[in-house]
Amino acid sequence: MSATYDFIVLGAGGFGSSAFYHLAKRGARVLGLEQFDAAHDRGSSHGETRVIRKAYFEHPDYVPLLQRAYDLWRELEAESGRTLYHEVGLLLGGLPGSGVITGAKIAAERHNLRLETLTSTEAAERFPAYRIPQKFAVLYEPEAGYLAVESCVRAHLDAAVNRGAELHVNETVVDWRVVGPNVRVRTDRGEYSAGGLIIAAGAWSRPLLADLDVPLEVLRKGLLWYETSAKKFDTAAGNPCFFFETAGGEFYGFPRINGRVKLAEHTGGETVADPLLVDRSLRTADIVGPSEFIAKFMPDLPTRAVQHAFCMYTKTPDSHFIVDRHPEHDNVVIGAGFSGHGFKFTSSIGEVLADLVDQKRAALPIEFLSLGREALRA
Repeated sequence: MSATYDFIVLGAGGFGSSAFYHLAKRGARVLGLEQFDAAHDRGSSHGETRVIRKAYFEHPDYVPLLQRAYDLWRELEAESGRTLYHEVGLLLGGLPGSGVITGAKIAAERHNLRLETLTSTEAAERFPAYRIPQKFAVLYEPEAGYLAVESCVRAHLDAAVNRGAELHVNETVVDWRVVGPNVRVRTDRGEYSAGGLIIAAGAWSRPLLADLDVPLEVLRKGLLWYETSAKKFDTAAGNPCFFFETAGGEFYGFPRINGRVKLAEHTGGETVADPLLVDRSLRTADIVGPSEFIAKFMPDLPTRAVQHAFCMYTKTPDSHFIVDRHPEHDNVVIGAGFSGHGFKFTSSIGEVLADLVDQKRAALPIEFLSLGREALRA
C-alpha cells in the first residue's frame, strides 16, 4: 500500500524546499523527497552565499519575480528568526556595450530601480578592493546583497515541517507515473501517491523528465575562498558583492566573511555526465581563470585559495529557467534549468510552483519561462 498526500515534491534543495514550504503554508498534506541530507553540498544550493539583485541584466522580465522574492525572504526571516538576506550592495563592471551593463540599465529603467552610474575613477576611490580599468563602465546597486544559502534551504524545510509537512531525506526517487487523477512516485524505500507532483530535482531533473527530452546540460562549477586580513574587503569598509564581465570571462564574488573572500567564475564549466560522479578535487584548470582575474582586478587579494567547493549549473540552451506544467499532465509541475543564476528566486519561484500544482495557474508572470518556448525545441 502506498502512502497518500495532497502533493509530493521531488528534490528539497533551493527550489524544492521553497515549494515544499509554500504548499505546507496552505495547509496541504505534502511530502518532500530528497536523495541526500537536508541542505546538502552535492547539488547546486550550497557554498555559504548567493548574490541577490534586482537590476537583472539577464532579462527585465525577471524583475517582478525578484521583487516578490525580496518580500518573501523577509517574511521567511520573520518566521524562522534567522538572518537570511544581507543588503551589502553590488558592484557591476564591464565594457560600456557589454551585456551586464546594458542589461542592468534596461531592467532598472523599465522597473524604476535604484542603480548608480559611476566612472571608473569614482568606483576605484569608493571601492578600493578593486582595480577598475579606465575603459570600464561601472554600476552600483545599493539594494543588492547576498543570501546565506544553506540557512535559506534549512529555513524553508524547518518551517514546512513545523507546519506539518513530511520530509524524507536519503531516499532516492526511482520513477514517477500518472495513474488516473493521481501521481505515483516510486523510491528505493517505497511508493507514494498524491494529487499533484512538483519536480525540482536540479542536476537530476533530466532523467525524471525523460518523456519530454528537455535539453538540459549540467556543468561542474568551482567556488573558491581566499584568506585575507585586509580591511578594505569588509562590508564595514563599504565593500559590496561584485560581478565583472571581462575579456577572460564573467566573475563574481562577495565581501570578506569570516576572514575569507569567496570568488567564482560564472562562465565556462565542464559538462557533467553523471551528477553523482562529479570530481570535487581542485585541479590546476579550476584556478587559472580566477587567479588571472584576481591579478588584474583584485591585486591585494592572495591568489592561493584556502578552500574550495563544487556545485552544478543545470543549463537550458538560452540560460532561462523552465517553470511550467507538464504538457500532458496538468497535475505535474516542472522547475528546472536554473542555469546558475536561480537561487535568489527560490522564495518566489517556490510559491509559483505551488500555485501551478495547487491552483493550475501562477499569480506572477512566468510566460517567458514556459516549456514550449522556441529555444527548447529540438
